[in-house]
Amino acid sequence: MNKEQQLEIKRHSLAHILATAVLEMFPEAKFGVGPNIENGFYYDFDLPRTLIPEDLPILEKKMKEIIKKNLQFEKQVVNHDKAIELYEKAGQDYKVEILKDEAKDEEVSLYKTGEFVDLCKGPHLDSTGEIDFTSFKLTKIAGAYWRGDEKNKMLQRIYGIAFNNKKELKEYLKRIEEAAKRDHRKLGKELDLFCFSDLVGPGLPLFAPKGVVIIDELRKHIEKVCAGYGFQKVMTPHLAKIDLYKLSGHADKFGKELFHVSSEQKHDFVMKPVQCPHQTQIYASKQRSYRDLPIRYMESEKQYRAEKSGEVGGLNRVYAITVEDGHSFCRVEQVKEEVKNMVEIIKDFYSAIGLWGNHWVSLSVRDYSHPEKYIGESQDWDKCEKMLEDVSKEMKLDAKKIEGEAALYGPKLDFMFRDSMGKEIQIPTVQLDFATPKRFNLVYVNEKGKDEFVVMVHRAILGSYERFLALLIEHFAGAFPLWLSPVQVKILPVSSEKHIDYAKKVNSLLLENNIRSEIDDSNESIGKKIRDAEKQKIPYMLVVGEKEAENNSVAVRLRGSRDIEDMGIEEFVERIREEVKNRS
Repeated sequence: MNKEQQLEIKRHSLAHILATAVLEMFPEAKFGVGPNIENGFYYDFDLPRTLIPEDLPILEKKMKEIIKKNLQFEKQVVNHDKAIELYEKAGQDYKVEILKDEAKDEEVSLYKTGEFVDLCKGPHLDSTGEIDFTSFKLTKIAGAYWRGDEKNKMLQRIYGIAFNNKKELKEYLKRIEEAAKRDHRKLGKELDLFCFSDLVGPGLPLFAPKGVVIIDELRKHIEKVCAGYGFQKVMTPHLAKIDLYKLSGHADKFGKELFHVSSEQKHDFVMKPVQCPHQTQIYASKQRSYRDLPIRYMESEKQYRAEKSGEVGGLNRVYAITVEDGHSFCRVEQVKEEVKNMVEIIKDFYSAIGLWGNHWVSLSVRDYSHPEKYIGESQDWDKCEKMLEDVSKEMKLDAKKIEGEAALYGPKLDFMFRDSMGKEIQIPTVQLDFATPKRFNLVYVNEKGKDEFVVMVHRAILGSYERFLALLIEHFAGAFPLWLSPVQVKILPVSSEKHIDYAKKVNSLLLENNIRSEIDDSNESIGKKIRDAEKQKIPYMLVVGEKEAENNSVAVRLRGSRDIEDMGIEEFVERIREEVKNRS
């Protein structure tokens, strides 16, 4: 057994110790489930009163007392009916429900810790005394519907974290503290990037001017890079007849996640959950020759998914997603070159924001034991998977083959990045698709004058702008690189009355050179103005007073630095232009 497996067993054992402590505190408690999870464990309870944060240290103390008692995790195997009888007698309705859903001829394993007996397959530690009681902590209380169904009763879930020792726990808590400071919801509000409205509805973010600046800069950059590889912009409507998605297979795939739109004029549409079916119809609008291929489309538009309300939050899970999307329609012999080009685009883009190199690549293939989950023919899937494997080897991507992670229509290369907090995020992807063209009869006329199916290569470089903005906010802690900063320069007149005219002159010159600048014309001291600019994460602060006005210069202060550099205004403009151009 490796170290990670041992830690999982420890976390699962702690879930049982938590339940034992809850039983001491609430003898009438009813128990749901309590698994180990990433970084820790949780347990769901039906309790006589609502828990409060002050309950957590009390329960944590009880858990430590149980650990000190060195209680055994005693396993008992009983038949199915006997287990139901035991839990019915104890009034444990949730355990009875679980048992009634299981095969009746199977034996059932129970684990006893003190007075608590849980329905559990194990394994567990031999005794509670094996746990270092300085290596875990109860963290929060949340609501959780029984079995994840909002029609069921809401239970109270207690979360805990656990590691091998006290040092690892402290390191994790430090990372969590730093992550809280970087939370995109917190910084998004402080930096005035986006907001939500109860009248508009949850899951529908509203972007303020500063947030739009970042999105526009990302859009311009990605479109410029992709245009260099032959992609052309298209635009498609936000809705379509459901027939489009039935043919593509997305109606079945998304099912209840589709938004339906109707009117008194008997319109019946669906808000688009993806862009690809729309773009197929642009390709299909005229006859294509082999000489036209590859044809490459790109589009940044809204998609809509009716996510479960409990899963919507911040910018990571929203109803309206602005997706940067692209598709190449090409011949089989052009596929590998197209994929390579898309990988190069991903490399260029993520190098510009400092994430390239801190990543790994997944060769996401089908679940071979469940072919019914996918559309298309098996020989096409074989060919697609082989092509992506070849590209990985030729480009030295060292892709790991992972089964069951393919798209509905084909295998893909998924790029997994780690942000500054070590959190893993999958955003860019390149996907091969032989199935969709056959469904939509997307053909071209080959050299022999006969129709032949094209291949679609799907690609997303930054995914959705919403999720990508959340990533950037947290990765940079709001201190964006110059080219992405909503305000690149803040001009700070020493005296708002005496030096405002020169500040306006400097501002005009910066704006003329497409440098995003503002003047702080408040009556605050220069020290307060600098602190305010630092809070807003402005990359450059220009202090201007008598000396600067006389010399046509500025006193330059860089974000996060106390040093001030005197510089001619023209020289400063050139410096900023060069820095933006190089994405440095």
